[in-house]
Amino acid sequence: MAECHICTKDLNVWYHDEQALKEISVEIPPRGITAIIGPSGCGKSTLLKSLNRLLEETEGVRVTGQVLIDDVDIYGPGVDVTEVRTRIGMLAPKPFPLPMSIYDNVAYGPRIHRQRLYLKQGSPRPKGNGNILDRAVQEHLQVAGLWDEVKDRLRSPASRLSTGQQQRLCLARALAVEPEALLCDEPTSALDPISAQRIEAQLQALKADVTIVVVTHILRQARRLADHVIFMWLGELVEAGPAAQVFNSPRDERTRNYLAGITG
Repeated sequence: MAECHICTKDLNVWYHDEQALKEISVEIPPRGITAIIGPSGCGKSTLLKSLNRLLEETEGVRVTGQVLIDDVDIYGPGVDVTEVRTRIGMLAPKPFPLPMSIYDNVAYGPRIHRQRLYLKQGSPRPKGNGNILDRAVQEHLQVAGLWDEVKDRLRSPASRLSTGQQQRLCLARALAVEPEALLCDEPTSALDPISAQRIEAQLQALKADVTIVVVTHILRQARRLADHVIFMWLGELVEAGPAAQVFNSPRDERTRNYLAGITG
């Protein structure tokens, strides 16, 4: 790939004594949708969570190698982990709305981000933030395809939304801090088909501006969404490239067998 936004070099991950990723070196191009596919337990989610240091939330994890975002190693000394996770957003398999209103769920990230910025600059918090937040909440709910459904009940608890609506709310919340990349770990696995279609449509609409990486166990979904594909097998990178090449002319026998349904 000629251009790389997120790259891993010789990336290894252990959970205690068990090695989950083995010498992964791969390039993820800017914008577009990259799908990570492979059988259960092959390291898909581990690779995804290594890209924004979310792995560190798990006890007993050890990481070696590099994850480069615009040529900066996010595991390097002095890197601000909170800043990394602001730049690289995350959408989990199941929606986890914060225990607050629909409005406050979307406004939460911008509020925290601006507070940290003001503290870093040593400047007082400017007045008039309410209108800015109002616009940000509306904009990101619109981007997530949820605005028309919730605009008259923004102060209602997010817990009252359906599961599909909650996942779109979590998408709006992730986008509200304006990340440059979005990691999606089986983002439709808990949704009904209609809600899943809506999430896929929003990801397709976003890919012109945001680098999106999706872990999915559904090959039909990967074929629908992916511009680029990474195929994993037992913690190893087997094959990576443009979706048309990987799906139509896979180079490795393991990829061919997986796509044909012989393995996995």
